Amino acid sequence: METNGGLFSKRLPIISAGIFLGLGLGGFVDGILLHQILQWHHMLSNVRPLTTDANLDVNMVWDGWFHALDWVLTVTGVAFLWRAGGRDDVVWSSQTFGGSLLMGAGLFNVVEGIIDHQILGIHHVKPGVHQLAWDLGFLILGALLVFIGWMMLQRGDSEIGQ
Repeated sequence: METNGGLFSKRLPIISAGIFLGLGLGGFVDGILLHQILQWHHMLSNVRPLTTDANLDVNMVWDGWFHALDWVLTVTGVAFLWRAGGRDDVVWSSQTFGGSLLMGAGLFNVVEGIIDHQILGIHHVKPGVHQLAWDLGFLILGALLVFIGWMMLQRGDSEIGQ
């Protein structure tokens, strides 16, 4: 009979891959949707408002560094997933992988929201009158994704017959 710790170690490569992919993809959703499509903010828009061409250029460069980090996180997740695919002892589970993706995306929101929005104040989700509500909503969404992902990880045990 497999112990829970033994089962976890067999799922860890998938969990690690999913969390890194979730972090990277969560960052891409933030950068593409909030920075580029909606143009609600840019990386340093609270510090360097988009009132001059020079400030716009600085923000564009920092948005690029942000996307470069997202790319590194995503490639790391793909590399972890590739390595897991070559192992015979890894237990594959849709619940485990999907839950890990959600946890990674949620962790991205929580960490980025606390550091960039609250501690450093370099930008806010949607600056203006209700910016705190938008920032808190971003954090709550992140925490909800982490929670749902965690619940899916717990159900991953039953999906694989444990």
